[in-house]
Amino acid sequence: MTDNPAPDGGLTDEERDVLERIDREGIDFLRLQFTDILGTVKNVAVPADQAEKAFTEGIYFDGSSIEGFVRIQESDMRLKPDASTFAVLPWRGTSARLICDVIDTSTGEPFQGDPRAVLKGALERAEELGYEVNAAPEPEFFLFEEDEEGKATTDTNDAGGYFDVAPKDLASDVRRDIIYGLEEMGFDIEASHHEVAEGQHEINFEYDDALSTADNVATFRTVVRAIAAQHDLHATFMPKPIAKVNGSGMHTHISLFTEDGENAFHDADDEFDLSETAKQFTAGILEHAPALAAVTNPTVNSYKRLVPGYEAPVYVAWSDRNRSALIRKPAARVPAASRIEARFPDPSCNPYLAFAVLIHAGLEGIENDMECEDPIRENIYEFDEEKREEYGIDTLPSNLGEAVDALENDETVYEALGPHVGPKFVEAKRAEFADYLVDVSDWELDRYLEKF
Repeated sequence: MTDNPAPDGGLTDEERDVLERIDREGIDFLRLQFTDILGTVKNVAVPADQAEKAFTEGIYFDGSSIEGFVRIQESDMRLKPDASTFAVLPWRGTSARLICDVIDTSTGEPFQGDPRAVLKGALERAEELGYEVNAAPEPEFFLFEEDEEGKATTDTNDAGGYFDVAPKDLASDVRRDIIYGLEEMGFDIEASHHEVAEGQHEINFEYDDALSTADNVATFRTVVRAIAAQHDLHATFMPKPIAKVNGSGMHTHISLFTEDGENAFHDADDEFDLSETAKQFTAGILEHAPALAAVTNPTVNSYKRLVPGYEAPVYVAWSDRNRSALIRKPAARVPAASRIEARFPDPSCNPYLAFAVLIHAGLEGIENDMECEDPIRENIYEFDEEKREEYGIDTLPSNLGEAVDALENDETVYEALGPHVGPKFVEAKRAEFADYLVDVSDWELDRYLEKF
């Protein structure tokens, strides 16, 4: 997060450091980045000599052109760069990026429709309760061949499987270049490997505060696509690009730390090493899971991944042992590593909004002393409907329409998005689902065109 503004309205020390680095490293252009409510990264490119003006005055833009922002008569918005996010773009060595907060020019306050502001609101709520939120996502993606015109296909460039190595994993060099690029931008990479499906990959970065992590997810998707393109490949974070194989998730590890640096999720005397705070936080997420899905799994395609049989979590329960539940308690080597893993989000989500609603739901669990049911230690995938009913296990919505219904009917999650983003998000997703319902797919044509 940015340091405090200079009392005289001038530059902060961190901003001065950025200006010095721009000069020292010969940066020509700055990409001032932000996201719309759907999570699409937007940017305004300015010459590097405009950096000081960007810090002190901001850069103005037309907000009416951005998905879900403002009406045409309310179009003036201002970008305020966060100096702590400065990073040189590795594939464009004389360009750098700064992630920005969006300011409402009519009030001078943070714009309510800015997803980054929505996440900051969730973090402020956590801070009021005495917590800092840390997160670490595991975004998965596919690499596909491009056709002769440079357009994406769904032809994978390898036949590798989980943890495979060359020659089956032909994309190891691509992952290496992506990791080098990310590390040049300041990422701490924990691991990378080939995933279960052909052409599917995962790169994990280290735990960080939730705002920095959301910034990193947005940057990560941009870097992966850019470097894949240098290898004549198309990278996609679409949750289910190929039918009947595993889809791409973004398992998200979360924990809370107290003001004195202690992990609030750890209790060495508990059977699962989880504190009561952690269990209450988990209970909050489980309570609101159907509504959360609209934000953490926000596309029509998301629900092609969330079906039994492909290792995707669809059952509203938690476990300390297996991956069939919505939330898992991973093994932790040290107390500081105690955390929960939300396994249902996918990489098509807006990370700022997804983290925000997960945090709000979890904090409500703490505030209301919600009781967490016992973990399910059996493989829920093997349960029949009768046994799931016996255990009281619900399922996530089966499609985007059901998820949006759940969102609108869930006061906690809907209000977590704020008075601007909530209605705009629902409007956009209802339109997406309605468009999907009237479309005729290739599957339908193949199955019915000649049969009837």
